[in-house]
Amino acid sequence: MVVTADTKSEGPTENKTAYTRTNPFHAKVLVNINLNKPGSSKETRHIELSLKDSGLSYGPGDCVGIIPENDPELVEAILEEMKWDAEQAVVIGKTGETLPLKQALLTYFEITLLTKKILQNAAALTENEELKVLVDAENAAQLKEYINGRDLLDMLRDFGPWNAAAQDVVSLLRKIPPRLYSIASSLAAHPDEVHLTIGAVRYNAHGRERKGVCSVLCAERLDEGETLPLFVQANKHFNLPEDQETDIIMVGPGTGIAPFRSFIQERAANGASGRSWLFFGDQHSSTDFLYQTELENYQKDGVLTKLDTAFSRDTEQKVYVQHKMLENSKELYEWLEKGAYFYVCGDKQYMAKDVHETLLAILEKEGGMTAEEAEAHLKDMQKQKRYQRDVY
Repeated sequence: MVVTADTKSEGPTENKTAYTRTNPFHAKVLVNINLNKPGSSKETRHIELSLKDSGLSYGPGDCVGIIPENDPELVEAILEEMKWDAEQAVVIGKTGETLPLKQALLTYFEITLLTKKILQNAAALTENEELKVLVDAENAAQLKEYINGRDLLDMLRDFGPWNAAAQDVVSLLRKIPPRLYSIASSLAAHPDEVHLTIGAVRYNAHGRERKGVCSVLCAERLDEGETLPLFVQANKHFNLPEDQETDIIMVGPGTGIAPFRSFIQERAANGASGRSWLFFGDQHSSTDFLYQTELENYQKDGVLTKLDTAFSRDTEQKVYVQHKMLENSKELYEWLEKGAYFYVCGDKQYMAKDVHETLLAILEKEGGMTAEEAEAHLKDMQKQKRYQRDVY
Protein backbone atom coordinates (compact mmCIF):
# COMPACT_ATOMS: atom_id res chain seq x y z
CA MET A 1 0.00 0.00 0.00
CA VAL A 2 1.18 3.42 -0.83
CA VAL A 3 1.23 6.15 1.81
CA THR A 4 2.00 9.83 1.82
CA ALA A 5 5.24 11.14 3.21
CA ASP A 6 3.51 13.48 5.65
CA THR A 7 2.00 10.59 7.62
CA LYS A 8 5.43 9.27 8.48
CA SER A 9 8.15 10.40 10.84
CA GLU A 10 11.61 11.10 9.53
CA GLY A 11 14.37 8.57 9.92
CA PRO A 12 14.48 4.77 9.99
CA THR A 13 13.83 2.59 13.05
CA GLU A 14 17.14 1.97 14.85
CA ASN A 15 18.96 1.73 11.55
CA LYS A 16 22.67 1.88 12.17
CA THR A 17 23.27 2.01 8.46
CA ALA A 18 24.43 4.44 5.81
CA TYR A 19 21.34 3.75 3.67
CA THR A 20 18.94 6.70 3.50
CA ARG A 21 16.63 8.40 1.00
CA THR A 22 19.69 10.14 -0.49
CA ASN A 23 21.75 6.94 -0.44
CA PRO A 24 19.27 4.07 -0.90
CA PHE A 25 20.03 0.37 -0.55
CA HIS A 26 19.67 -1.59 -3.79
CA ALA A 27 17.57 -4.53 -2.63
CA LYS A 28 17.44 -7.68 -4.73
CA VAL A 29 13.95 -8.75 -5.82
CA LEU A 30 13.32 -12.31 -4.56
CA VAL A 31 9.63 -12.62 -5.49
CA ASN A 32 7.27 -10.45 -7.58
CA ILE A 33 3.83 -11.96 -8.13
CA ASN A 34 0.27 -10.79 -8.81
CA LEU A 35 -2.00 -11.57 -5.86
CA ASN A 36 -5.19 -11.10 -7.90
CA LYS A 37 -6.53 -14.06 -9.83
CA PRO A 38 -7.42 -14.07 -13.56
CA GLY A 39 -10.58 -12.06 -14.23
CA SER A 40 -9.88 -9.40 -11.62
CA SER A 41 -9.99 -5.74 -12.65
CA LYS A 42 -7.06 -5.13 -10.27
CA GLU A 43 -3.38 -6.01 -10.17
CA THR A 44 -1.81 -6.16 -6.73
CA ARG A 45 1.87 -7.08 -6.56
CA HIS A 46 3.37 -9.01 -3.67
CA ILE A 47 7.07 -8.19 -3.70
CA GLU A 48 9.73 -9.78 -1.49
CA LEU A 49 13.06 -7.96 -1.26
CA SER A 50 16.36 -9.00 0.29
CA LEU A 51 17.88 -6.75 2.97
CA LYS A 52 20.90 -9.04 3.37
CA ASP A 53 24.06 -7.16 4.40
CA SER A 54 22.20 -3.83 4.46
CA GLY A 55 22.02 -3.32 8.21
CA LEU A 56 18.44 -2.10 7.68
CA SER A 57 15.79 -2.98 10.24
CA TYR A 58 12.13 -2.11 10.70
CA GLY A 59 9.17 -2.67 12.98
CA PRO A 60 5.53 -3.49 12.22
CA GLY A 61 3.83 -0.33 10.96
CA ASP A 62 6.96 1.15 9.38
CA CYS A 63 7.26 1.78 5.67
CA VAL A 64 9.71 1.52 2.80
CA GLY A 65 10.54 4.40 0.49
CA ILE A 66 11.27 3.41 -3.11
CA ILE A 67 13.21 5.67 -5.49
CA PRO A 68 11.32 5.04 -8.75
CA GLU A 69 12.12 5.64 -12.42
CA ASN A 70 9.68 7.14 -14.90
CA ASP A 71 7.95 5.18 -17.66
CA PRO A 72 10.34 4.92 -20.68
CA GLU A 73 7.35 5.25 -23.06
CA LEU A 74 6.36 8.58 -21.48
CA VAL A 75 9.95 9.83 -21.70
CA GLU A 76 10.15 8.84 -25.38
CA ALA A 77 6.87 10.64 -26.07
CA ILE A 78 8.23 13.85 -24.50
CA LEU A 79 11.48 13.63 -26.49
CA GLU A 80 9.49 13.03 -29.68
CA GLU A 81 7.01 15.86 -29.00
CA MET A 82 9.81 18.39 -28.48
CA LYS A 83 12.27 16.91 -31.02
CA TRP A 84 14.91 16.99 -28.30
CA ASP A 85 18.32 15.28 -28.45
CA ALA A 86 18.22 12.42 -25.93
CA GLU A 87 21.98 12.65 -25.33
CA GLN A 88 22.13 16.40 -24.72
CA ALA A 89 23.58 17.16 -21.26
CA VAL A 90 21.27 19.02 -18.89
CA VAL A 91 21.99 20.39 -15.44
CA ILE A 92 20.22 18.71 -12.52
CA GLY A 93 20.16 19.69 -8.86
CA LYS A 94 21.73 22.78 -7.35
CA THR A 95 25.39 21.86 -7.60
CA GLY A 96 25.70 21.90 -11.38
CA GLU A 97 26.01 18.17 -12.07
CA THR A 98 24.70 17.02 -15.45
CA LEU A 99 23.00 14.01 -16.99
CA PRO A 100 22.06 13.14 -20.57
CA LEU A 101 18.52 14.47 -21.12
CA LYS A 102 16.88 11.06 -21.54
CA GLN A 103 18.49 9.71 -18.37
CA ALA A 104 17.52 12.86 -16.46
CA LEU A 105 13.88 12.47 -17.55
CA LEU A 106 13.93 8.78 -16.64
CA THR A 107 15.67 8.91 -13.29
CA TYR A 108 15.77 12.44 -11.89
CA PHE A 109 12.81 14.69 -12.76
CA GLU A 110 9.14 14.40 -11.72
CA ILE A 111 7.30 14.40 -15.07
CA THR A 112 3.90 12.96 -14.14
CA LEU A 113 2.58 15.81 -11.97
CA LEU A 114 2.06 19.48 -12.76
CA THR A 115 1.93 22.34 -10.28
CA LYS A 116 0.66 25.89 -10.41
CA LYS A 117 4.26 27.13 -10.24
CA ILE A 118 5.36 25.00 -13.20
CA LEU A 119 2.61 26.41 -15.43
CA GLN A 120 3.19 29.97 -14.26
CA ASN A 121 6.90 29.72 -15.08
CA ALA A 122 6.22 27.86 -18.34
CA ALA A 123 4.05 30.74 -19.57
CA ALA A 124 7.23 32.80 -20.07
CA LEU A 125 8.60 30.14 -22.45
CA THR A 126 5.80 30.26 -25.02
CA GLU A 127 3.78 32.75 -27.05
CA ASN A 128 0.68 30.64 -26.41
CA GLU A 129 -2.01 33.04 -25.22
CA GLU A 130 -4.17 30.28 -23.78
CA LEU A 131 -1.52 29.42 -21.17
CA LYS A 132 -0.95 33.08 -20.31
CA VAL A 133 -4.68 33.48 -19.67
CA LEU A 134 -4.86 30.23 -17.68
CA VAL A 135 -2.15 31.30 -15.20
CA ASP A 136 -3.77 34.68 -14.61
CA ALA A 137 -4.74 35.09 -10.94
CA GLU A 138 -8.46 35.42 -11.73
CA ASN A 139 -8.46 31.98 -13.40
CA ALA A 140 -7.18 30.04 -10.37
CA ALA A 141 -10.11 27.58 -10.46
CA GLN A 142 -9.54 26.74 -14.14
CA LEU A 143 -5.80 26.34 -13.54
CA LYS A 144 -6.46 23.92 -10.68
CA GLU A 145 -8.85 21.95 -12.88
CA TYR A 146 -6.29 21.78 -15.71
CA ILE A 147 -3.50 20.55 -13.43
CA ASN A 148 -5.61 17.70 -12.03
CA GLY A 149 -4.65 14.45 -13.76
CA ARG A 150 -2.32 16.01 -16.35
CA ASP A 151 1.44 15.72 -16.77
CA LEU A 152 4.42 17.35 -18.49
CA LEU A 153 3.57 15.81 -21.88
CA ASP A 154 0.05 17.31 -21.72
CA MET A 155 1.47 20.75 -21.01
CA LEU A 156 4.01 20.53 -23.82
CA ARG A 157 1.36 19.37 -26.31
CA ASP A 158 -1.32 21.84 -25.23
CA PHE A 159 0.62 25.09 -25.07
CA GLY A 160 3.25 25.14 -27.82
CA PRO A 161 5.02 26.21 -29.88
CA TRP A 162 7.79 26.60 -27.28
CA ASN A 163 10.58 29.16 -27.39
CA ALA A 164 12.63 27.07 -25.02
CA ALA A 165 15.59 24.71 -24.92
CA ALA A 166 15.36 21.39 -23.07
CA GLN A 167 17.31 22.93 -20.19
CA ASP A 168 14.74 25.72 -19.81
CA VAL A 169 11.90 23.22 -19.53
CA VAL A 170 13.56 20.72 -17.16
CA SER A 171 14.61 23.59 -14.92
CA LEU A 172 10.90 24.02 -14.14
CA LEU A 173 10.68 20.50 -12.70
CA ARG A 174 11.30 19.16 -9.23
CA LYS A 175 13.24 16.03 -8.33
CA ILE A 176 11.19 12.83 -8.43
CA PRO A 177 10.14 12.08 -4.83
CA PRO A 178 10.32 8.61 -3.27
CA ARG A 179 7.10 6.63 -3.01
CA LEU A 180 6.34 5.28 0.47
CA TYR A 181 4.68 1.90 1.05
CA SER A 182 3.55 0.21 4.25
CA ILE A 183 5.67 -2.83 5.03
CA ALA A 184 3.75 -6.10 4.72
CA SER A 185 6.09 -8.38 6.68
CA SER A 186 7.65 -8.90 10.07
CA LEU A 187 11.43 -8.99 10.44
CA ALA A 188 10.97 -11.59 13.19
CA ALA A 189 9.18 -13.85 10.70
CA HIS A 190 11.35 -13.03 7.68
CA PRO A 191 14.91 -12.07 8.73
CA ASP A 192 16.83 -10.12 6.07
CA GLU A 193 13.66 -9.55 4.02
CA VAL A 194 11.00 -6.91 3.53
CA HIS A 195 7.68 -7.56 1.78
CA LEU A 196 5.43 -5.01 0.05
CA THR A 197 1.84 -5.06 -1.22
CA ILE A 198 1.50 -2.64 -4.13
CA GLY A 199 -1.62 -2.01 -6.21
CA ALA A 200 -0.83 -1.09 -9.83
CA VAL A 201 -2.43 2.27 -10.66
CA ARG A 202 -3.73 2.54 -14.22
CA TYR A 203 -6.53 4.78 -15.47
CA ASN A 204 -7.61 6.90 -18.43
CA ALA A 205 -7.79 10.69 -18.14
CA HIS A 206 -7.86 13.48 -20.70
CA GLY A 207 -7.67 11.06 -23.61
CA ARG A 208 -4.59 9.13 -22.47
CA GLU A 209 -3.81 6.08 -20.36
CA ARG A 210 -2.09 7.08 -17.12
CA LYS A 211 0.18 4.88 -15.02
CA GLY A 212 1.35 5.17 -11.43
CA VAL A 213 5.08 5.88 -11.55
CA CYS A 214 6.24 3.36 -8.96
CA SER A 215 3.34 0.90 -8.92
CA VAL A 216 3.50 0.21 -12.65
CA LEU A 217 7.31 0.08 -12.56
CA CYS A 218 6.88 -2.74 -10.02
CA ALA A 219 4.10 -4.39 -12.06
CA GLU A 220 5.61 -4.18 -15.54
CA ARG A 221 9.34 -3.56 -15.38
CA LEU A 222 10.71 -5.23 -12.24
CA ASP A 223 11.86 -8.82 -12.62
CA GLU A 224 13.04 -11.22 -9.95
CA GLY A 225 16.82 -10.92 -9.59
CA GLU A 226 16.84 -7.20 -10.35
CA THR A 227 17.28 -4.55 -7.66
CA LEU A 228 15.11 -1.77 -6.29
CA PRO A 229 16.59 1.31 -4.54
CA LEU A 230 14.94 1.75 -1.14
CA PHE A 231 15.23 3.05 2.41
CA VAL A 232 13.28 2.35 5.59
CA GLN A 233 11.19 5.04 7.25
CA ALA A 234 9.69 4.76 10.72
CA ASN A 235 6.07 5.40 11.56
CA LYS A 236 5.79 6.44 15.20
CA HIS A 237 2.02 6.81 14.91
CA PHE A 238 1.08 3.30 13.78
CA ASN A 239 2.38 0.36 15.76
CA LEU A 240 1.44 -2.61 17.90
CA PRO A 241 0.72 -2.25 21.63
CA GLU A 242 3.72 -3.08 23.80
CA ASP A 243 1.68 -5.51 25.87
CA GLN A 244 1.28 -8.67 23.80
CA GLU A 245 -1.81 -9.64 25.78
CA THR A 246 -3.69 -6.64 24.37
CA ASP A 247 -6.41 -7.39 21.81
CA ILE A 248 -6.23 -5.70 18.39
CA ILE A 249 -8.91 -4.92 15.78
CA MET A 250 -7.63 -4.20 12.26
CA VAL A 251 -9.60 -2.72 9.35
CA GLY A 252 -7.69 -2.87 6.07
CA PRO A 253 -9.48 -3.33 2.74
CA GLY A 254 -7.46 -3.78 -0.47
CA THR A 255 -3.78 -2.93 -0.09
CA GLY A 256 -4.64 -1.62 3.38
CA ILE A 257 -3.99 -5.23 4.43
CA ALA A 258 -0.22 -4.59 4.18
CA PRO A 259 0.65 -3.39 7.70
CA PHE A 260 -1.78 -5.88 9.24
CA ARG A 261 0.03 -8.77 7.56
CA SER A 262 3.13 -7.47 9.37
CA PHE A 263 1.18 -7.18 12.66
CA ILE A 264 -0.14 -10.75 12.41
CA GLN A 265 3.26 -12.18 11.46
CA GLU A 266 4.95 -10.33 14.33
CA ARG A 267 2.44 -11.57 16.88
CA ALA A 268 2.71 -15.13 15.54
CA ALA A 269 6.52 -15.03 15.72
CA ASN A 270 6.44 -13.69 19.28
CA GLY A 271 3.67 -15.97 20.54
CA ALA A 272 1.45 -13.03 21.54
CA SER A 273 -1.56 -14.09 23.61
CA GLY A 274 -3.80 -11.10 22.77
CA ARG A 275 -6.75 -11.73 20.45
CA SER A 276 -6.77 -10.29 16.91
CA TRP A 277 -9.67 -9.44 14.61
CA LEU A 278 -9.27 -8.49 10.95
CA PHE A 279 -11.83 -6.82 8.69
CA PHE A 280 -10.77 -7.16 5.05
CA GLY A 281 -12.62 -6.12 1.91
CA ASP A 282 -12.22 -5.84 -1.84
CA GLN A 283 -14.33 -6.33 -4.98
CA HIS A 284 -14.73 -10.10 -5.57
CA SER A 285 -13.93 -12.97 -3.19
CA SER A 286 -12.96 -15.28 -6.06
CA THR A 287 -10.29 -12.95 -7.51
CA ASP A 288 -9.45 -10.26 -4.95
CA PHE A 289 -9.09 -12.00 -1.57
CA LEU A 290 -5.47 -10.96 -0.96
CA TYR A 291 -3.41 -13.44 1.11
CA GLN A 292 -6.52 -15.62 1.52
CA THR A 293 -4.80 -18.96 2.25
CA GLU A 294 -2.31 -17.32 4.60
CA LEU A 295 -5.01 -15.51 6.57
CA GLU A 296 -7.24 -18.58 6.78
CA ASN A 297 -4.28 -20.63 8.07
CA TYR A 298 -3.58 -18.00 10.72
CA GLN A 299 -7.24 -18.27 11.74
CA LYS A 300 -7.05 -22.09 11.93
CA ASP A 301 -3.91 -21.82 14.05
CA GLY A 302 -5.59 -19.34 16.39
CA VAL A 303 -3.15 -16.53 15.60
CA LEU A 304 -6.02 -14.61 13.97
CA THR A 305 -9.02 -14.88 16.27
CA LYS A 306 -11.64 -13.48 13.89
CA LEU A 307 -11.67 -12.75 10.15
CA ASP A 308 -14.58 -10.83 8.62
CA THR A 309 -14.64 -10.09 4.90
CA ALA A 310 -16.67 -7.77 2.67
CA PHE A 311 -16.61 -8.18 -1.10
CA SER A 312 -18.51 -5.25 -2.56
CA ARG A 313 -19.23 -6.61 -6.05
CA ASP A 314 -20.35 -10.09 -5.02
CA THR A 315 -23.81 -8.92 -4.00
CA GLU A 316 -26.43 -6.69 -5.56
CA GLN A 317 -26.20 -4.37 -2.57
CA LYS A 318 -22.57 -3.29 -2.10
CA VAL A 319 -21.11 -4.47 1.20
CA TYR A 320 -18.06 -2.76 2.69
CA VAL A 321 -15.94 -3.30 5.81
CA GLN A 322 -17.98 -0.79 7.81
CA HIS A 323 -21.12 -2.86 7.19
CA LYS A 324 -19.35 -5.89 8.66
CA MET A 325 -18.36 -3.78 11.66
CA LEU A 326 -22.03 -2.88 12.21
CA GLU A 327 -23.09 -6.53 11.90
CA ASN A 328 -20.68 -7.30 14.73
CA SER A 329 -21.29 -4.11 16.70
CA LYS A 330 -22.02 -5.75 20.07
CA GLU A 331 -18.88 -7.90 20.06
CA LEU A 332 -16.74 -5.12 18.63
CA TYR A 333 -17.87 -2.80 21.44
CA GLU A 334 -17.07 -5.50 24.02
CA TRP A 335 -13.54 -5.83 22.63
CA LEU A 336 -13.06 -2.05 22.83
CA GLU A 337 -14.41 -1.96 26.39
CA LYS A 338 -11.84 -4.59 27.35
CA GLY A 339 -9.03 -2.36 26.05
CA ALA A 340 -8.59 -3.50 22.43
CA TYR A 341 -6.57 -1.29 20.09
CA PHE A 342 -8.39 -0.28 16.90
CA TYR A 343 -6.46 0.24 13.64
CA VAL A 344 -7.54 1.38 10.19
CA CYS A 345 -5.39 1.53 7.07
CA GLY A 346 -6.29 2.70 3.56
CA ASP A 347 -8.22 5.36 1.70
CA LYS A 348 -8.63 8.55 3.74
CA GLN A 349 -11.33 10.25 1.69
CA TYR A 350 -13.97 7.52 1.77
CA MET A 351 -13.16 4.28 3.61
CA ALA A 352 -11.44 5.69 6.71
CA LYS A 353 -14.11 8.36 7.02
CA ASP A 354 -16.88 5.75 6.80
CA VAL A 355 -15.13 3.52 9.34
CA HIS A 356 -14.80 6.47 11.72
CA GLU A 357 -18.52 7.28 11.40
CA THR A 358 -19.36 3.61 11.95
CA LEU A 359 -17.23 3.49 15.09
CA LEU A 360 -19.13 6.50 16.43
CA ALA A 361 -22.45 4.80 15.60
CA ILE A 362 -21.35 1.63 17.45
CA LEU A 363 -20.33 3.62 20.53
CA GLU A 364 -23.70 5.38 20.52
CA LYS A 365 -25.72 2.19 19.96
CA GLU A 366 -23.86 -0.30 22.16
CA GLY A 367 -22.44 2.13 24.73
CA GLY A 368 -25.54 4.29 25.10
CA MET A 369 -23.47 7.40 24.37
CA THR A 370 -24.59 10.69 22.87
CA ALA A 371 -22.92 11.82 19.65
CA GLU A 372 -20.73 14.21 21.67
CA GLU A 373 -19.76 11.49 24.16
CA ALA A 374 -18.85 9.10 21.33
CA GLU A 375 -16.61 11.74 19.71
CA ALA A 376 -14.92 12.43 23.05
CA HIS A 377 -14.45 8.69 23.63
CA LEU A 378 -12.70 8.25 20.27
CA LYS A 379 -10.49 11.27 20.98
CA ASP A 380 -9.49 9.69 24.28
CA MET A 381 -8.69 6.44 22.48
CA GLN A 382 -6.49 8.37 20.03
CA LYS A 383 -4.62 10.04 22.90
CA GLN A 384 -4.04 6.64 24.47
CA LYS A 385 -2.85 5.31 21.04
CA ARG A 386 -5.75 2.84 21.13
CA TYR A 387 -7.19 4.24 17.89
CA GLN A 388 -4.57 4.51 15.15
CA ARG A 389 -5.00 5.40 11.48
CA ASP A 390 -2.60 5.01 8.57
CA VAL A 391 -4.51 6.73 5.78
CA TYR A 392 -3.66 8.33 2.47
